[in-house]
Amino acid sequence: MSRSTFNRRRFLGTAAMSSAVLASPAYLRRAHAAGGEVNIWTYNDFVPKAFKEQFESETGIKVNVRLVDDQGKQFNLLAAEAPNPTVDIMTVAGHRFLQFIDSELLAPLDTSRLSNWGNINPTFSESDWATINGNKWGAPILSGMEVLSYNTELVSAEEAQTWDTLFSEKYSGQTAYIIQDMMSIVMLMKGYDGNMVAYMDDPDKAAAIVEEAKQFLIEKKPMVRKYYDSGAEVQQMFVNQDIALGHSWNGPAAALINDGFPLAMSIPQEGSYGFVYTYNIANNAPNVDNAYTFLNAILASPEIGASMTKASGFISTYKDASNYLTDLEKASTSFPEEQLANLQFFRAEANEMKYGLVDPAVEAIKAA
Repeated sequence: MSRSTFNRRRFLGTAAMSSAVLASPAYLRRAHAAGGEVNIWTYNDFVPKAFKEQFESETGIKVNVRLVDDQGKQFNLLAAEAPNPTVDIMTVAGHRFLQFIDSELLAPLDTSRLSNWGNINPTFSESDWATINGNKWGAPILSGMEVLSYNTELVSAEEAQTWDTLFSEKYSGQTAYIIQDMMSIVMLMKGYDGNMVAYMDDPDKAAAIVEEAKQFLIEKKPMVRKYYDSGAEVQQMFVNQDIALGHSWNGPAAALINDGFPLAMSIPQEGSYGFVYTYNIANNAPNVDNAYTFLNAILASPEIGASMTKASGFISTYKDASNYLTDLEKASTSFPEEQLANLQFFRAEANEMKYGLVDPAVEAIKAA
């Protein structure tokens, strides 16, 4: 089959762009122009470029963004800086809250300082995972899921209905995935609880399941082209046609789809996991007032939520954000009902046990 004629240079230029639809200038001009700075650790495209420029211009607050690509690395970096972090706002996935909270790395979120809190869909802002120990710990901004992404010129929609295709001889050397995420998915493939909540009272069973998943991925290691860390990496591999299919987050895949690349994604029949990204304030943040000014501004309107979806490909948590998306953008952030039925959300209750087992297993797979 011939290689796609997709223009890689055009993608690299347009993928970095963000929507020019911003918060109401009237709102930002009312913000206290205190100057100073706010330091943010977040994923690529989570702070739309045009929003950042307007915020800085109208508040006098300089926004310093440090890109992250892994929750574990972010935790380790923040823990190393405690109790005096250099960061004010970070992006934590909801199912990782407990790890950060128990280590006293996050400050409870004072929603009374966020007049725009009500712009978040309560499905996200008021869900059970969002409140821990009676406190809110983050402002939900984007929702995503683990998907099987595939080049539609190389892989059929039927093949993409099962994770087994990712490990088939047919596509040996043409696949990629994030090992830690695939550990949970492999557990699902084998009929286990990838959240490990079901095994909280049976640590030996939990250890045996992780060992089984680890051995499976070691066995399949010769077939994978690359273990990757960031969304940008898997995008580039698809664009270069280094891979035909791979596990990915839906955001990077949607960004490629919206730019015209022949990509599609599925939630396979064995199931997958969803997650919610939140903006959180670090415990002892050095610029806490500016942090709240930034959070309130970025929550100001559904247009901003839409611009974040346009830039990142993840699903906005803001009310009415979809009203500002094109039909293609809406299509790239939705799934058939029968596939959504296969989705469950990551849960945090067993995280200490789970990651205590999974993290060493991941290192063992890499070293094998």
